[in-house]
Amino acid sequence: MTAASRLHSNAFARIALTALPLYLTMVAASAGALVDSAMLGRRATSSLAAFAVTIAVYSPATATATGVLRGVMPFIAQSEDDPDRMVPLVRNGMWLGFTVGVLGALAVGGISVIGQAAGIPEQTLNHLGAFPLLLGISVISTSIGASATSVLVSLDHGKLVMRAGLVGTAIAVVLSVTLIGGIGPVPSLGLDGAGIAMLTSSLVTTTRMQLALRRVPVLAGAPLSPGRPDFAAMLRLARVGIPLAGTVLIKFVVLGVLTFAAARLGTQQAAVHGVSETLVNLIYTLAVAIGQATVPIVAGAVRDGDIPQTRRSVAAGAGVVVCGIGALGVLLLVFGHSIIPLLSGDTSLRQSLQDQLPLICAVVITDGLQAIAGFGMLGLKRTLPSLVSTAVIFGVLCLSAVPAADTGGLAALWTALICANLLQAGTKALLFHRISGRLTPLEPSPAL
Repeated sequence: MTAASRLHSNAFARIALTALPLYLTMVAASAGALVDSAMLGRRATSSLAAFAVTIAVYSPATATATGVLRGVMPFIAQSEDDPDRMVPLVRNGMWLGFTVGVLGALAVGGISVIGQAAGIPEQTLNHLGAFPLLLGISVISTSIGASATSVLVSLDHGKLVMRAGLVGTAIAVVLSVTLIGGIGPVPSLGLDGAGIAMLTSSLVTTTRMQLALRRVPVLAGAPLSPGRPDFAAMLRLARVGIPLAGTVLIKFVVLGVLTFAAARLGTQQAAVHGVSETLVNLIYTLAVAIGQATVPIVAGAVRDGDIPQTRRSVAAGAGVVVCGIGALGVLLLVFGHSIIPLLSGDTSLRQSLQDQLPLICAVVITDGLQAIAGFGMLGLKRTLPSLVSTAVIFGVLCLSAVPAADTGGLAALWTALICANLLQAGTKALLFHRISGRLTPLEPSPAL
């Protein structure tokens, strides 16, 4: 085995081992969210509707915050052996998390105003209660936790992230079951109970993340209290993270347009599209986990100016995506007849969902490949070209979604999404190749 192939093999194994606990954490969190929906749905439709309206703002807010904080990762990875440079990064990452979290909290807390502007019925908005306030605080907590997650993943401590996440999810499930419906002497709090469960889970997870930081050897004994914010340093971190967050927001918006296009085809087609999106999101989180695991390796190669290793790292990440998502796709195709009844009790939808499975697999693999190329750009600290690529290609998809659906139905809509993902993967891979070709070893620079 050549030295190059050994490096590729090591990168493949490291990425896979780091991504697995991250993926398990994300899947567990998704399962915990389903418990809230199920409990509220059994209690009152109005409460479930209010929950859905708030989550429609909460999810993009937390996704945006997480995207911004991922901009910390390449800086941390390039300072992994230098505590003097890393400590200011950790501190300013916390302040950036707090700042972004406050902005997201204002959006979630203003859901009543947003809902009125969007024409949501007063009956639904009247059931919100303290839920938006609780989730607003949760956004701040989650954002601060995301800063710690970025540090831990960059230092190859994904298992610490998993432990904190699983504890938080377990608490969320127990509190949801207890507080939403009420058990024994505990009264039924409905939507407020769901908010308390989600906020408590976020606070516990974030606390455990912050404690985990202090157990990392390179940071052991270091003063990690936030101190005074360094706005110039925060801006340097944000310049990398904000375009990544913008990419996430564009994707949210365009996928919403696709959902609208599917809804125009009729109730059954909208239902098939919705279930298909659920399956895609469940599998796609693996690509996100793999992408996060790839960033530190790319950033380390960038620090050394090692062009071949930089490219091999992204190739290894793409290989893990193809193997991991491909394996889940095969399981979905083979056992789809058993999985589909769990997602829909409507027998009339099952054959349509069965026919949709190959398209689901194609979408999630192509989406995973473009995501890895995007995370590779993050490792280069060059996320703006990635944002432009997504904006242009998904902009075209947004404009063509309704005509495609009206002309060719759901199959045409999903084929357009596959093509858009392929174009993104190719464009981002080309951008990564060109930008990485201009690498030179990084000169030591002052700590942030």
